[in-house]
Amino acid sequence: MIKLLRKIHYACSLFSILFFFILFWPLYYLGTRNARYYSFLNKIRTLHSFLCTAVVGIFFNFNFENKLERNQTYIYCANHTSNLDIIILCLLAKGQYHFMGKEELAKNPVLGIFFKTIDIPVFRESKISAFRAFKKAGENLENGMSLIIFPEGRIDDAYPPVLQEFKNGPFRLAIEKNIPIVPVSIINIWKLMWDDGMKYGTRPGIGNIYVHEPILTTIMGIESADVLKEEVFKKINSKLLHK
Repeated sequence: MIKLLRKIHYACSLFSILFFFILFWPLYYLGTRNARYYSFLNKIRTLHSFLCTAVVGIFFNFNFENKLERNQTYIYCANHTSNLDIIILCLLAKGQYHFMGKEELAKNPVLGIFFKTIDIPVFRESKISAFRAFKKAGENLENGMSLIIFPEGRIDDAYPPVLQEFKNGPFRLAIEKNIPIVPVSIINIWKLMWDDGMKYGTRPGIGNIYVHEPILTTIMGIESADVLKEEVFKKINSKLLHK
């Protein structure tokens, strides 16, 4: 019975996401036509994220170690266990922000419009693709657009999820551009929706997210990238150990 209810909730969740996407599509279309509209575009993404989860009983509790500066450009690094993670970061980030993600997302019926415009797709097996992606991300950071990235690179097959090794890219970029990194521990979202929700279904509930104090990179050299990566990994994992 529980499995059936979770499957029904999963179907309702998909319908909710698609319904609001279709409702907001004219605004998304206009917002992706020119980079000067990206702040407006992100406000619509934030509203979409709140509405499509709230109507199916999924809410989020953000616990901040320290208040983030509203006008500061950040690189947000979060663990990745669910498609809901994208929604969570849309609710967390302010102002101009963009995602970096796998190139398959450009073909996604909902996310495709963003990964062909504001967001950055990357084929992680290609060094050339990764170089171009991080070069573009660096340019966006210089223009005041925060970057959202899941440094594990993908949702792992492990269930319950275990934090996987991080890629190096975002940490080198943070040091090169002197951008603070915000580690984000997405604690129990996998219990509401693991991966895309297809295997185990979904359920309503409250997801807990811990936003760590930003790590400043202004005094770091590029040789400190591995140290920074390890520090971010430990901070994120420190909250995941207490699911």
